[in-house]
Amino acid sequence: MERGLLWLPLLAVFIWLAWQGWNEYQKVEAYQNWAKQFERAKYDIYAVLAQNGSNLTWGKPTRQGPINLETFSLKDVQSIRLLVDEKPVQLETPPSKGRAIALEFVFDAAASVRVPFTEIPLAVQWGKHLQQELQRLQLEPIE
Repeated sequence: MERGLLWLPLLAVFIWLAWQGWNEYQKVEAYQNWAKQFERAKYDIYAVLAQNGSNLTWGKPTRQGPINLETFSLKDVQSIRLLVDEKPVQLETPPSKGRAIALEFVFDAAASVRVPFTEIPLAVQWGKHLQQELQRLQLEPIE
């Protein structure tokens, strides 16, 4: 009986890990269904981000699909910054480590949107792509 009591916490941990894996799988499946409507999309545990033309949509992933969705246009963005540990860094020379990673889209002096990322390389890839899109949009003539 003592051995059984020793194994009980291990069984509880195994059940918890299995539930966490199933929960994450459900989030990814819901994300994949949601992302079909966009040209480009990314998923990580902090946020989903998708692009359709010059419009970006982002939100929080859940098992039922992304929630708290916000949409904005790159045409309204003045600059894009990569933040690592709440400090702006260059997209060309990002640090190799950092905890709090986000792309910040600055609209004007008072308004900005921060989209969190789990990995610096993924944030850099998206930042470079969106920076090119922003530059292309700024060069287009206004109709």
